[in-house]
Amino acid sequence: MTNLHYLNEAEVLHNLATRFQIDEIYTYTGNILIAVNPFQALPHLYEPAVMKRYKEAKMGEQAPHVFTIADIAYRAMITEGKSNSILVSGESGAGKTETTKNLMCYLAYLGGNSAAEGQTIEQQVLESNPVLEAFGNAKTARNNNSSRFGKFVEIQFDNVGRISGAAIRTYLLERSRVCQISDPERNYHCFYLLCAAPKEEIEKYKLGDPKSFHYLNQSNCYQLVGVNDANNYLATRRAMDVVGISEEEQEAIFRVVAAILHLGNIDFGNNEGDPESSVLKDDDSKFHLDMTAQLLRCDPESLEDALCKRKMITPDDVIKKSLDISGAIISRDGLAKTIYSRLFDWLVDKINVSIGQDPKSKCLIGVLDIYGFESFESNSFEQLCINYTNEKLQQHFNQHVFKSEQAEYTKEEIDWRYIEFVDNQDVLSLIEKKTGGIIALLDEACLVPKSTHETFAQKLYQTFKDHKRFIKPKLARSEFTIVHYAGEVLYQSEQFLDKNKDYVVPEHQNLLSASQCSFIQRLFPSLSEETSKPSKFSSIGSRFKLQLQQLMEILNSTDPHFIRCVKPNHVLKPSIFENLYVMQQLRSGGVLEAIRIKCAGYPAHKTFEEFLNRYNIIAPEVLTRSYEEKVACKWILEKSEITQYQMGITRVFLKGNQMAELDAQRARILRNSASVIQRRVRTRSTRKKYVLMRQSSIHIQSQWRGYHARKSYKEMRKEVAAVKIQKNLRRQVARRTYTNMRSSAVILQSALRAMAAREYFYNKLVTKSATRIQAVWRRRKAVLNYVELQKINSERAALAQQSPVGTSKSMLVETEQVIHEHGQDNGVGENRSYTVVEEPATSHDGSDGERANSNVENWKFLLWAEKQRADNAERKYEESVELCERRRVKLEETEFRVYQLQASFNSVSQDVKLHIRTIHRAERAIESF
Repeated sequence: MTNLHYLNEAEVLHNLATRFQIDEIYTYTGNILIAVNPFQALPHLYEPAVMKRYKEAKMGEQAPHVFTIADIAYRAMITEGKSNSILVSGESGAGKTETTKNLMCYLAYLGGNSAAEGQTIEQQVLESNPVLEAFGNAKTARNNNSSRFGKFVEIQFDNVGRISGAAIRTYLLERSRVCQISDPERNYHCFYLLCAAPKEEIEKYKLGDPKSFHYLNQSNCYQLVGVNDANNYLATRRAMDVVGISEEEQEAIFRVVAAILHLGNIDFGNNEGDPESSVLKDDDSKFHLDMTAQLLRCDPESLEDALCKRKMITPDDVIKKSLDISGAIISRDGLAKTIYSRLFDWLVDKINVSIGQDPKSKCLIGVLDIYGFESFESNSFEQLCINYTNEKLQQHFNQHVFKSEQAEYTKEEIDWRYIEFVDNQDVLSLIEKKTGGIIALLDEACLVPKSTHETFAQKLYQTFKDHKRFIKPKLARSEFTIVHYAGEVLYQSEQFLDKNKDYVVPEHQNLLSASQCSFIQRLFPSLSEETSKPSKFSSIGSRFKLQLQQLMEILNSTDPHFIRCVKPNHVLKPSIFENLYVMQQLRSGGVLEAIRIKCAGYPAHKTFEEFLNRYNIIAPEVLTRSYEEKVACKWILEKSEITQYQMGITRVFLKGNQMAELDAQRARILRNSASVIQRRVRTRSTRKKYVLMRQSSIHIQSQWRGYHARKSYKEMRKEVAAVKIQKNLRRQVARRTYTNMRSSAVILQSALRAMAAREYFYNKLVTKSATRIQAVWRRRKAVLNYVELQKINSERAALAQQSPVGTSKSMLVETEQVIHEHGQDNGVGENRSYTVVEEPATSHDGSDGERANSNVENWKFLLWAEKQRADNAERKYEESVELCERRRVKLEETEFRVYQLQASFNSVSQDVKLHIRTIHRAERAIESF
């Protein structure tokens, strides 16, 4: 940035945006590194080969990189024997956590012991990151992996520059997130990792979908894009192994996490006998209570009493008071927050003990990863502490930039005046003043039994009504505004008192200290052990202020290096650069203030050698004479009419835009010289080009003419050959067409003639067959009738001889009727006469009567037989009629097909005639041609 001709906000922003578009995410502003979060993986920037290239490289020799800052800190520690610190800051989502990881990886590369066996210190330091991220990071509205605590890692080195120990200090874990989250945020990662654990783990802890737990389903976000919680769970367990956490301790840790989830599902309802007391709401709450007690290894009834009841100690007796529903819920959430806070502190202590510290180490490099300035729609106690931290770090940053600038001027022994910079001490006094500061007034309100957030806010209004950094909003009763260095922030004080209180409910303490699990007992030591310590009211705010003071003492004792992380957009996507948003972060991060401090002095400075090498073209005569470098530089500045510059011992110091003016003069001289050179070069180049083009054109023309003649000759040959080919082809096509048409006509004629012959033969055959059938049928019918008549006459004669006359006559009549009917049915009985022989009537005795009866029976039988023959004849007649009908229908279908074939033949004949005519016309046209 300091090499820009015009060092202002617009130039700085344009430079960052231009570099961001080509994936150059690191930029220097003096000795400050600006890191823009790319929101995409850039593995080529952090490969081992890149680490090797940046090792022992000076600033400016390689492209800006986070490795350069780490390398400078490491080299300064080795050469000067003094501790260094690297401060990584920026708002949530700016990439502080990833930048810190890269710093620690590079420091481990520089100070690691590759020949060591087992788990080395640098491996344990690096693997502590996944563990702390799992239990201290969460998704927020601005960042998918936001650190909800501050972290200062002290890496200790021995005399030869090897890592010999480390310590991790944490600050202000966001305890309220355990019980309360808003959409689209998530709770701490460890809860979701445990819900995605292997099946046997889930069954052991009686877990399930995250949507079934109250502490997780307050938001609709359960899964992060591109993140596999099941794999991260296994990675966290492996990291725990590396940092020295045993399997038993890991099992106890995740058992506590599961207990917190079950604890959040315990719900309360009104007690029917006492409306002001609370009881478990339903069986589901009873199940989760039992599971919580089982996981914490405590008594379920004692757990229920600790949640729903409180002991009040009076001079006379101890009274148990039942809590209402809201009080029981507050008690439940308070227990969950306390357990999780103690668990996180135990993890940090365990990692520190496992890594170990080197008491002989005299130098260290501290890496500070702490939350950036925050301003949301709703800002509570956590935001006040975070912004208080940033005010402290900003003051440290301003003082360092100012002091480093002044040290440079003093070293070069130039005349300079005091540079003013914005001092935010008044804001710090407003917050941290021992008597009358916001934190002190908050502690005082916590000590007063009946104090509320409204009385606390009124106290603030009265105390700071004339303070220029404190604003009371109109019509506000519990809100207040503080004018920070980065802008105004409106705070809501509703939960300030509850969040500031740092104590454990005695019932909760007694319950968990009596747990049968030794791990839980270590988290909550017995009261007898704590009462031995001096008892004094302790608040979160006061403890945090003390920790911050200790941190500032460490930072003041080290040489600081600053990395400002910048978030390029709100949507967390690559290749999007929002100018106003980035500019706001540069202001709040103090980058623009550092630029202003540089601009107030002499922001541009170069060594004499660098100055002469770049600007000797302005006064070429200085190179022909043996001037000293300082005198030559002065000669160039006077010739350029530059004033208000400073000549140091080894450097030239220039004001604001003076470097740009020198560059403009240099560019003008180079431009004029370039014009003369270009004119000569263009003349020579143009003539050379003309000669070459003339020779080339003559050669091209000769070649083209030859080519054109050859092409014309070839086309003529092709034309003659084409005419011959066309003639033969047309002849062949015409002959082939005629032959095909003739063959087709012959085939059609033969087929039609055969069809006509078959039709004639078929008709003749059908007529002849029908006549023959009719003749045979009539002959057979006549024969049958004749045979029947013969039988009847013979039977009649026999009856006439045996039967009396009367009887014979009656039977004769009946027989004539039968014969007449039979003849009518068969068509042969008409116009026929039968001879009837009458016999004289003779009287007979009884034997004659029997004979007559026998004859009657015979006549009946004959009559039945005649009827059967008549039925058979009629049936055969019907069959012959049906056969004739079928043959007639088949004959009609045959006639119809013959008609269709004749029509098809006629149409084909017409097409053939037309085609033949066309061929004849074509042949005549060819002959005429």
